[in-house]
Formats: sequence, structure tokens, C-alpha cells
Amino acid sequence: MIKSYIGMSKGPATKREISVNLPAEQKQKTEEKNMADFLQSTVTKSAVRELAEPIADVATFNAIVQSVITDNPFACVAYMTAGENHNPVEKTREGYTVKILYQDADAKVVGTVSDKYATIAGFNAGATALLANTSLATAHGGTAIRDTDNEMYSATLKCHDAGGEIYMVNFSRQRISITSYSDDAIRTKVETWADTVAALA
Repeated sequence: MIKSYIGMSKGPATKREISVNLPAEQKQKTEEKNMADFLQSTVTKSAVRELAEPIADVATFNAIVQSVITDNPFACVAYMTAGENHNPVEKTREGYTVKILYQDADAKVVGTVSDKYATIAGFNAGATALLANTSLATAHGGTAIRDTDNEMYSATLKCHDAGGEIYMVNFSRQRISITSYSDDAIRTKVETWADTVAALA
């Protein structure tokens, strides 16, 4: 189940009408206080699904994200803004964090390294380089071991709905969320698709 959250502004505050005659200076101050309020024009929502288990590895994570871009399961449409053409679904942000533990001869953790990369290629190359870095291992006084269970992945997709809305689908290893949408049909599309992906149960 994807839980929904609604964000909206409050309606206009009630003002007291002033009908008495006031000195000019006081009247000006009163008028300044009675300026127009912002009125709610749209309602934006967000929804999140917490995963039963973290996504197993970066390859599985990438396959899920790429399938949305390639297969377009939400039936998004291409569009143009500011003279620039956009695909129905675009990846706008991603990040991948390698975790390394350093253990001594008794398997006690004596140091850690956390290193973030902007691409999966960088993530994989960085992990290999960190594991092979003997200077770091010596400095920590232990042997480098990959802490894959605690590594982190994230990606954000910008989606253009056929109804005209632009919304975001955000992926992490532990959850998937939808932000900046107003039509509940959008959440239904994403949820229906997520139900078909075993890793997003």
C-alpha cells in the first residue's frame, strides 16, 4: 500500500470590518494590516510505500528504474517547455553510496568508509578502488570488507502525465514515493505498477 499525504495552504483569515472614523495615520496603518491574503489554488499530494525488504543490489535497483524510463508503465507523454523537448519520463537525479568496513584479526570493526557516487559506473569502480587501497587499510589497522547490506541507492524520475501534471517518482533502497501530484489517478497508476514488481512489495 502507498500511503498518501496532502499539503495545502489554509483558507483566508477572517477580518474584522472597521466602520468608525479614524485619524489619517491610524487609518493608513489599519489598511496596511488588511492586505489581501493568499488564496489556495492547488492541492499537492505525496505518497510513500515502505518496502518489506531493501532492494537486493544495485543491478536490481537500476533495472527497476530503467524499466520505468524504457517501458513507460504510467502512460506518460512527451512535452515541450521553454522551447525544449522532454521525454515522457526523465531521470533528474541519482546517487549511490559505497560502504566499507575495516576489521582486525578478531573481526572487530576498527574503521569505516562511506563514499558517494553520481553514477553506477562510478559506484562500482569506486568500490573496487577502495577495497584495493592498501594504504587506507593500513591506516585503519584492518582488512577492507564491503558492507553491501548498508549501501544506499537513490534516483528521481520526472514524469509528465497525459493530463498535464508533472510529478516525481523517487526511488531508494527502502522505499518508493510519489511527490507533487494532485490527481489520485496518478497514484493509482504507480501503485498498480509497483504491485507487479516483486522487489517493491
